[in-house]
Amino acid sequence: MAPEKLNNPGLPLDLAMFMDRQVNRSAVERRVATLPKRRSVKKEWQAAWLLKAITLMDLTTLSGDDTPGRVRRLAAKAKQPLRQDLVEGLGMNGKDLTVAAVCVYPNRVRDAVEALHGAGIPVAAVATGFPSGQVPLEPQLVDTERLIEMGAREIDMVISRDYVHTGNWQALYDEVRAFREACGAAAHLKTIIETGELGTLTNVYRASMVSMQAGADFVKTSTGKAKVNATPAFGLVMMRAIRDYYRLTGYRVGFKGAGGISSAKAAIDWLILAKEELGDEWLTPALFRFGASSLLGDIERQLWHHVYGRYAAAHYMPLA
Repeated sequence: MAPEKLNNPGLPLDLAMFMDRQVNRSAVERRVATLPKRRSVKKEWQAAWLLKAITLMDLTTLSGDDTPGRVRRLAAKAKQPLRQDLVEGLGMNGKDLTVAAVCVYPNRVRDAVEALHGAGIPVAAVATGFPSGQVPLEPQLVDTERLIEMGAREIDMVISRDYVHTGNWQALYDEVRAFREACGAAAHLKTIIETGELGTLTNVYRASMVSMQAGADFVKTSTGKAKVNATPAFGLVMMRAIRDYYRLTGYRVGFKGAGGISSAKAAIDWLILAKEELGDEWLTPALFRFGASSLLGDIERQLWHHVYGRYAAAHYMPLA
């Protein structure tokens, strides 16, 4: 293994690193099918895993009717994800329990930055091409630089899927690399490969590898707007690509699962998958994220049950 390094500066496009790899769908499906059967997480251990999941969330609102008020409410939830009585019941009083980031559309970045001022929670913005990827590159780069000037510290860009379907890996590399250069040292770059629209698991692996070679800090499953979003099979393939890239280069790249991860049980399954495939080192906000809109609500319900032995009425958690 190459010596471990910090961050991922990327490297020149190297097709030899991945073009001979073919992903066996049946083997992948067999592997992920064993996951919930092999580990059972209960009681205090379940609560601990769910608290960990909260710290790995990009708390997200990406709706056409988003308003400054909605973003302010989301920011308040990001700063205090759980009710105070739950925090005390879980023995977390005085602990720094917040989400990893807040993710919004470009027009809401300024609102989020103002609402989170002094909280130490970064603002993530989806790039202009979200979710289709069918926007010319130049205006996306200009807008990315503007978002960083406004205070965004993470940029979630979506790749042009046609480059994958046509095997134009150089064009895909150049696209992601241009975003990497636009972000510079001021912002982390998350590359959304939109797994449900890539056709094959082999394409998922290759798109992940090209994104990492181009300098992505995270590879992300989905926009959450496609018919098929984050699935454990896609996640497994992407994690194997991350593991291979680390083995070959010494650079750790993060993973973000987004789209359809809405239950506490699913969150634990994803964390176990990451633990088994990548190791405990990846279970930090620097290397693992959930894209979450409704997930926090279900986690809060499960933690309420853990503390009080029953589920709460809906009005006790109005933002869930």
